[in-house]
Amino acid sequence: QVQLVESGGGLVQAGGSLRLSCAASRSIFSIRHMGWYRQTPGNERELVAGITSNGITNYADSVKGRFTISRDNAKKTVYLQMNSLKSEDTAVYYCKVVVPTPLHDLDYWGKGTLVTVSS
Repeated sequence: QVQLVESGGGLVQAGGSLRLSCAASRSIFSIRHMGWYRQTPGNERELVAGITSNGITNYADSVKGRFTISRDNAKKTVYLQMNSLKSEDTAVYYCKVVVPTPLHDLDYWGKGTLVTVSS
């Protein structure tokens, strides 16, 4: 089992930056995929950025060139650097990890951190 704790959310003006952190309760070295998702009221949770165990990243088109995902295995943490923030980036941001097991992959989610971008 993995507990995830997100931090770094808050209120920022449009054009500003924030860095989100997601700290895991155990080693993330073998975790297949780590990702940041976001959700706004009435909408489904969407993938913002993901990173695999060998460092391959992918991003939603809406954040390409502005957001950067990274991971620090030693600190058991995944980060999301968000630059040039826009009002439409306002959402609750969640961290998710995919842990492989002999039978199937398991998903673990954090409780989320709120990002509010004022225009």
